[in-house]
Formats: sequence, structure tokens, C-alpha cells
Amino acid sequence: MTIAAGAFPAPAKLNLFLHVVGRRKDGYHLLQTAFRLIDYGDELSFVVRAAGVIRSVTPLQGVPQEQDLCVRAARALQQAAGCREGADIGIVKRLPMGGGLGGGSSDAATTLIALNRLWHTGLSRDRLQQLALKLGADVPVFVFGENAFAEGIGERLRALPLPPAWYLVLVPELAVSTAEIFSSAELTRNTNAITIAAFSVGQGRNDLEPVVCRRYPLVARHLEWLYRYGDARMTGSGACVFCAFDSEDQARKVRSELPADMRGFVARGLDRHPLWSEDD
Repeated sequence: MTIAAGAFPAPAKLNLFLHVVGRRKDGYHLLQTAFRLIDYGDELSFVVRAAGVIRSVTPLQGVPQEQDLCVRAARALQQAAGCREGADIGIVKRLPMGGGLGGGSSDAATTLIALNRLWHTGLSRDRLQQLALKLGADVPVFVFGENAFAEGIGERLRALPLPPAWYLVLVPELAVSTAEIFSSAELTRNTNAITIAAFSVGQGRNDLEPVVCRRYPLVARHLEWLYRYGDARMTGSGACVFCAFDSEDQARKVRSELPADMRGFVARGLDRHPLWSEDD
């Protein structure tokens, strides 16, 4: 028996701010950030199979099956639920690797959500978030499914209502290593913590941004160009940078003025993940 299903969206995220407020004894950094979901991302499809084999049918270049986050997510769900079914996983990849948009994390979360439904395993959203955290610090927010104020290593999430906004996101043609940036001696790790009640859009900064800009001048150049039009920021550990606008027309107008050697996309801020459901 086989059941084909698609397409399942895997939206990108933006970090509206990202503060490093400390470091645990195990080396993990303590963070505060605001996650904003946007309506641009990857797209996944699944073929459910009676045999328990799980595989990616559109493997990413340079990523072995055993390290593929979608394959790992499916296997984690399979084991946690005691499921005997398997799946072929296909992906249309739009989000760059090493871009700070959460592409791999979002893909893994969509795999958990979609196969939880297609396999009828019935795990709660909270249980899926527990599985998600073992896959990566950014995976739980996509399962959580709402814009969020995050603390800890990114796993302590509280829903964060945000005003409507459109974003121009610039995509420098390079990948930034998250591990490299977090291990840098230059990184500030003692930013004062804030409260969710005190948060407002435009507040804070990205503590990783100065480190990335020093090491990757191309990111600094994109950020400098976007600063002409507003409060531009880097998302995550880079390389992508973004600026918020009140309307789609404003964002598209600025995009039309991009230099020939820069590329980017316009996206609308979401309130919830497209797959969010009260039933989960």
C-alpha cells in the first residue's frame, strides 16, 4: 500500500532580534529571540509506504541520508510512536543552507507534523516539540506554529502577537556556519535579558551580526545597502538580512532597486504556521 500526499509548506523564519544572554556549563548558549514566520519557504511531499523504510527521494547535495534532517525527523517519530509505516520524502528547496532562515529546521518540523497526520500516530504538539528539540534548537518553534518569544536555547516558547508586516529578505551567495559564529571569542555573551512584556518590534539587536559582518564582508555589504531603507537586520547566524515594510508595494519597490549582483525576495509575515491546527 502506498499513499501519496503533497504539498506541505515549510515556511522560513526571521529573528526580529537575537540576544545571547549567557552560556550553560555544557557549552550551549542561552538566548532570547523573537521568531517571525513568513510566507516563503520550502515545500515537502510524502509517499507513505507499508514497509518501514524512510528515505529522501530528493537528496541534498553533500548531505548523506543519515544526516538529512527530514529523514532523522521521520525516524524519530516512527520510533516514538512505534509506527511500522515508512515514507519517501520529497522536497522543493527554496531556502538557502547557512542563511539563518531556518530552512532545514522548518523542513524537519513539517516532516514531524505531516507524518504525524499521515501515519495517524496521534502525538500531541507538545510531544512533537520534544522530538523536535532533539533535532535542533530551531525546530520546536516551527512545530509550535506561532510567532514566538523564545528563551533558553530556543526551546522555551511563548506566543507573541505581532503586527502585520512585509519583509524584503536579501540572500548573499554564501553559507555561514552557525557553529563557527557561536564559538567565536568575539561574540558578546552577556546581553541583559528582557521580558516578553517589555518587547516591542524594533527593539534589541542581533548579537551575532557584528561577528558575522567582520568575517563575511559580503553580509556587511548587503546589510549596509538595506540600511538605506529602514532598520535592517541579520536573521539568525546569517547570512540573510531583512527589513520590514508596511506594505507589499513598498517592499517590492525597494527590491526593484537592488544592484544587479544582489538577490532577494519579498514575503508577508504570518500569524501562524500554514499547518497549525487546534487539533494537534
